[in-house]
Amino acid sequence: MSVDATLPNTSANRLCLEFANLPFASGDPVQRPFFWDEFVDFLAAKRIISVEKTPYIRALAETDPGAAQNLLNHAERLGGALRISFRAILKGQKVLREWTQPINQILRVTEGHDELQWDGSEWRFGFVARHEGLEWLLAAIARSGAELIAGGARGSIKQCANPDCRILFYDDSRTHRRRWCSMALCGNRSKVAAFARRNHGEDEKARAHHA
Repeated sequence: MSVDATLPNTSANRLCLEFANLPFASGDPVQRPFFWDEFVDFLAAKRIISVEKTPYIRALAETDPGAAQNLLNHAERLGGALRISFRAILKGQKVLREWTQPINQILRVTEGHDELQWDGSEWRFGFVARHEGLEWLLAAIARSGAELIAGGARGSIKQCANPDCRILFYDDSRTHRRRWCSMALCGNRSKVAAFARRNHGEDEKARAHHA
């Protein structure tokens, strides 16, 4: 299933949290492998890459597998750094310097400068990156994570109340009492389980009464 098909059901409300959640499915504590197509789907769903550029980026797995794998390695390190940092904030713990290194590494590639550029017909004012590698695709995610870490988001970063779910989200609800990654998924599962427990308890009482 593509990422854009599942994101609306488990909205984390922050780009960095959506990215950090990629290796996990709602209600499943097991971390899944991180695949190239899923990563590209995420970039496309979040409009980090355009519709026109998506086929080119997706094809890199075949046309330039080394570059694709290098970017995927950076993405995995960034995701791991975000998860460990956010879970520390969630527990009221300090975010360690070494956890932020993969985030800062990506932020450094955003260095550059503005300059006048001739496009063949007129001058335009544009930004020129110092680094031209594919790591640029992770820059918005890294910045989103850095802003959340620097903002001291304790109390707003939460993990789904389902003990078997590892999905993180930013609670910007009016009452600040959001509990589930998705009411349609983990929330509904909790209601079904509670209903089953109540019925089981009532059945036990009925049998004891008639014994």
